[in-house]
Amino acid sequence: MPEWLQAGGWGLLAGSALLVGAAVGFLAPVPRHVVASIMGFGAGVLLSAVSFELISEANEKGGLVPTVLGASGGAIAYTGCNVILARRGARHRKRSGDQQPSEEEQGGSGTALALGALLDGIPESIVIGTSLLGGGAVGAVTVAAVFISNVPEGLSSAAGMRNAGRSARYVFGLWTGIAVISGLAAVAGYTLLGGAPAAVLAAVTAVAAGAILAMVADTMIPEAFENAHLLIGLVTVAGFLVAFALSSSGG
Repeated sequence: MPEWLQAGGWGLLAGSALLVGAAVGFLAPVPRHVVASIMGFGAGVLLSAVSFELISEANEKGGLVPTVLGASGGAIAYTGCNVILARRGARHRKRSGDQQPSEEEQGGSGTALALGALLDGIPESIVIGTSLLGGGAVGAVTVAAVFISNVPEGLSSAAGMRNAGRSARYVFGLWTGIAVISGLAAVAGYTLLGGAPAAVLAAVTAVAAGAILAMVADTMIPEAFENAHLLIGLVTVAGFLVAFALSSSGG
């Protein structure tokens, strides 16, 4: 199988977890503290992947300067886009309660939610694609981390969309589209960066890491803390250690 197709398949697999989570969040009455706890676990998984997979790999390939510049640039770019989308109704896109506005309350919020979900997923997918460059194997820990974290993201966000009165067609159409785009982003990461110097790949990996870290702090941890604050530290550390164990075992 061509490697670009493998990249797309892995990206689609990781993105499909959003659809799985959305189905549970939209169709099942999952208690908010359970959603929040799962979100905290997913945040811990991503924090570990950023630390031991992405930042570490970027530093090994390109050194400290490209890593720092890339991570800073990714965080700045994500935050800037997130601010714009937040003003248009996507501020609480990963919240499971009634924080999300309906289309009647804020026109255009549905589009902003869709763009916000896209903003959250693209960096992760690009990293999955670039991990196959040079004939290497896909970053199994990165794929696992993205998959595990995407389930609570989709679950919490879909529950919030349901509470805001959005239809099943909108919710499942959105997450199906994001899953497909995740696969395409992984293909783009593989095809567009093939042959790029190590410093460029390091910077791209660091950019994704910075964006993911900013996303975790801005959208995942607030949901987890608000509804499970007495346990959030424990479950986040549990997620962190699970991903660290996978990384240490050479997964």
